[in-house]
Amino acid sequence: MEALEAVHEALKHMQRDGVSHVFVDDTTLASLKPAAISVPEAPSTPEAATGAAADLGELPPPGKSAEAAPKKKASPFKPIPETPAQVELPDGDATTRMQALESLVMNCPVCKEHLSKQGKIVFGVGKVDADIFFCGEAPGADEEIEGEPFVGKAGQLLTKIIQAMGLQREEVYIANILKWRPEHDKPYGNRPPTIEEMNFCLPYLRAQIDIVQPKVIVALGNTAVSGLLGPDPNRRMGNIRGTWHDFNDIPMMITFHPSYLLRNNTLKTKRQVWEDLLQVMEKTGLPISDKQRGFFLPKS
Repeated sequence: MEALEAVHEALKHMQRDGVSHVFVDDTTLASLKPAAISVPEAPSTPEAATGAAADLGELPPPGKSAEAAPKKKASPFKPIPETPAQVELPDGDATTRMQALESLVMNCPVCKEHLSKQGKIVFGVGKVDADIFFCGEAPGADEEIEGEPFVGKAGQLLTKIIQAMGLQREEVYIANILKWRPEHDKPYGNRPPTIEEMNFCLPYLRAQIDIVQPKVIVALGNTAVSGLLGPDPNRRMGNIRGTWHDFNDIPMMITFHPSYLLRNNTLKTKRQVWEDLLQVMEKTGLPISDKQRGFFLPKS
């Protein structure tokens, strides 16, 4: 069942990123077979055969059939206040105001209450007057230990992407919509933040954006988009990535989260994200060389 739970969590995350089908190989099927045998409700379908493309559809919880209505359980995590965080900042330059905001967040009782034993609040890093503001969903295990956003494998990839744009990490601003790693009762993976959690922290993110006043916001992944624009059950990353939206009158480009690229390491997916970032570079007036324009194109 632990293997089944792990695959189920991974599939849900992929589904949120817009993936509709996955390829199932022999190794995965072999690891799931003992768990599947112990679940009488799970129907056997031809699509489960080796090499089949499984349609994710609406994923029922492990051990439940698609027809079974799941019972709603009380959340095992600490409640989130209905009233969003309140932000009042002093007058001054961007550095002074950002320092005041960081002090406010670091001392936020709600943020501190939801930290794990080894966890730290993850505020944000970068240039306080950056032209580009990257926004992710929530800190992961590596981020809560370091107290800095995007430092794990996905963060290392984001740093490479920023460098491919001709910039250094210190020349942009990077933050998450949530300032703590969502509480987690599983021994693996990360839990995406709830709308309630993101709504509480949204005033902090708004204040960061207001201080930085970037030319462009880059929303990384569907969860960050839901936090910034509000939830929409019909929204799919495959349809909205590469499109411009507005957040607080600032142009916002939507693209895949770097973790999605790690799971879908194809030339096509890399090119899609790169085309999104070429638009960001054009919008912010960054020079683009012929070499940069040709990144991740099929070799002729």
